[in-house]
Amino acid sequence: MLAGKVAVVTGSGRGLGRAYARALAAAGAAVVVNDVDDDVAKETADAITDAGGRAVSVVAPVGPAETAQTLVRTAVEQFGRLDIMVTNAGALRDRTLRNTTDDDFDLVVGSHLRGTFTCGRAAAAQFREQGGGGRLILIGSPAGQRASFGQTSYSASKAAVIGLVRTWAVELERQQVTVNAVIPTALTRMVATMPGLAEHVARAENGEPVPPALRRAGLGTPDDVAPLVVWLASDAAAGVTGQCLAAGGDRVAVWSHPVEVVSVLKDDGWNLDAISALLPTILREHRQEFRPAPLDVPSGSGPAPSEGKQP
Repeated sequence: MLAGKVAVVTGSGRGLGRAYARALAAAGAAVVVNDVDDDVAKETADAITDAGGRAVSVVAPVGPAETAQTLVRTAVEQFGRLDIMVTNAGALRDRTLRNTTDDDFDLVVGSHLRGTFTCGRAAAAQFREQGGGGRLILIGSPAGQRASFGQTSYSASKAAVIGLVRTWAVELERQQVTVNAVIPTALTRMVATMPGLAEHVARAENGEPVPPALRRAGLGTPDDVAPLVVWLASDAAAGVTGQCLAAGGDRVAVWSHPVEVVSVLKDDGWNLDAISALLPTILREHRQEFRPAPLDVPSGSGPAPSEGKQP
C-alpha cells in the first residue's frame, strides 16, 4: 500500500512506535526511525533492513525544533521526500496533581505535546514544499479523552494533541494533507505499572497470546494497532481527516468530537439568580459522566464483554 512513500516515526525504538515503523516498512515505505536510545533505534532500523525494507535511524530527543528539522531533513536526504509523519514519542511521569513537579510537567508536555507540534510543523512545511499531500498521524491516548487518575501531565498533553488534530485538519486541508489521531491501547512497558497489567505485559513481550477477555476489552499487542496506522498513511484514507480512531486487541473504534449537549437562551442574559435556578435542573438530565482510562481490566477468564458492534 505504501510503495514509494517515506515515513518518519518518532519514538520507534520500542513498543508501539517500533510496531508502527515495521508495519509501514512492510507495506513498502522507507522509514526514519527515531529514539533517544541508540541501541534500540539501530535495532529497529536493522530489523527493517534485514526484512528487505529501507530504514535509517536518528537518535535525538523529540521536542526541540532542531530534532524535528533533523528528522525531516534525514528523510529527504536519504530517501528523497517525506510523505508520512507519525508523532509517537513521549515520556511518562505519572503523578497526581499534588505530587507533579514543574520538571515532571515540563518533561511530559515537552515530549508529547511540544514534540508533536514541532514535528508536525516541520512535516507540514516539507509537504508544502513538495507541492502538497501528506499524512500527519498523531498518537493520542484514552487518557486524553476521559478521566485518568494520576496522569496530570500526560492527560493534558494527549488532550491537547487532539486539539491539534482538529485545528491542523482544517488548516492543511487545501494542501491535501490529512491529519488524524490514533488512540492505541496495547500491552507495553508504558502500562506495566497499572494494577493487574504487569504480568500480562511480561507475557505479551515473551510472545504469549493475550487472553481473549483482555483482547475483547481492547487490550492487545502493538501489532494490533499498527494496521490502523498503515491504513491512515495510505491512499485509501485520502478522504479521512480530523478523526480520532482507536485500535487495540479485538476492537476498532471512532471517538466523537466534543459538542454542546444542551443550550438555553434567555433574553437580556443571565444573572446569578437565574443561573442558580436553571443549572440544577439541567444537570439532573445532562450531567457528564466521568469515565476512567484506560479500559478496565477484566478479572479472571470469564466471558468476553459484549459491548461493541461486531464486524
